[in-house]
Amino acid sequence: MSQERTFLAADVGGTHARIGLVSPRPDGARPVTVLQYHRYACADWPSLTAVLRDFVSQLDRSVQVDRCAVASAGYVLGDAIVNDNLPWPVSIRDIRDSLGIGQLAVVNDFEAVAYATQFLGQTDTTPEIETHAAPATGPVLVMGPGTGLGSAVLLPGQPHATVLATEAGQIARAPGKEREIEILRYLARDRAYVSFEHALSGPGLLNLYRALCSLGDQAPRLTQPSQVTQAALERSDAAAVEALEVFCGLLGSFVGDLVLLYGARGGVFLAGGILPQIRDVLLTSSFRQRFFNKGVMRAFLQQVPVRLMEHGQHGVIGAAGLYLDGQYARPGENAVPQ
Repeated sequence: MSQERTFLAADVGGTHARIGLVSPRPDGARPVTVLQYHRYACADWPSLTAVLRDFVSQLDRSVQVDRCAVASAGYVLGDAIVNDNLPWPVSIRDIRDSLGIGQLAVVNDFEAVAYATQFLGQTDTTPEIETHAAPATGPVLVMGPGTGLGSAVLLPGQPHATVLATEAGQIARAPGKEREIEILRYLARDRAYVSFEHALSGPGLLNLYRALCSLGDQAPRLTQPSQVTQAALERSDAAAVEALEVFCGLLGSFVGDLVLLYGARGGVFLAGGILPQIRDVLLTSSFRQRFFNKGVMRAFLQQVPVRLMEHGQHGVIGAAGLYLDGQYARPGENAVPQ
């Protein structure tokens, strides 16, 4: 493939689709320069094809694009990207035919974000847990709650790093306190399997709130995850306040587990759409205590920095970088993990 031509890169989530026109960079500081960028609310559009068509319509007429790298939760099945968290099905053939795309590459959304963490500066993130040890070389864990619960691991290497997409969000939820056991019993009433995503996501936060309302014999008055977050931040609803605290505690415990599972000596980046909104609560919550509460492994975890990152353009940059490195799924050949 030509390394000089511009191409499209898209980061598609359940709430927002972030689209960029990008150009490869030869200096290695980051894989591409983002020439034009726009964030779309998915609910306002009938399809990803419509989003991409609108973006292309705003480009200069001299710009010709026939390649597109798409980062999306889900997996490739025939012509479609399949994911229950997206507001609409994604047809690969429709995108190609409607926009004249000759090559459409598909990567997992958290693979893309993980890849982009190589190019972050200290000012691009906020420390959640700092260490006094020198930075270690090793796997880097990237995870975060949004419409779902995404997770990936960056593996340093030459000539370039590789990324392991994971299904960590689908691991069975493990309660750490009596209150969390009660919540788990509630969540298990209408489902045969309760994953961490059922608690650590936007819908999961709403699940926690409803469970706590039921346990407190009160009717839930909030119906959207954003309402629960806002009520917790304003401290106007006791169940919402407790739901957010349970959320932060579970997150700390789960992140600690994943660090141990993947040997993530290189650190942790917390991403996703929810955490930047609750940054101050997260910093004062039980996240830190639960992260370290791993018995004899506490000393290991004390050497692992945890930082909070804004999503921004990183998924777009990561999708483009993985495409240029050749690390992508060819629809019809390879599956992309959800």
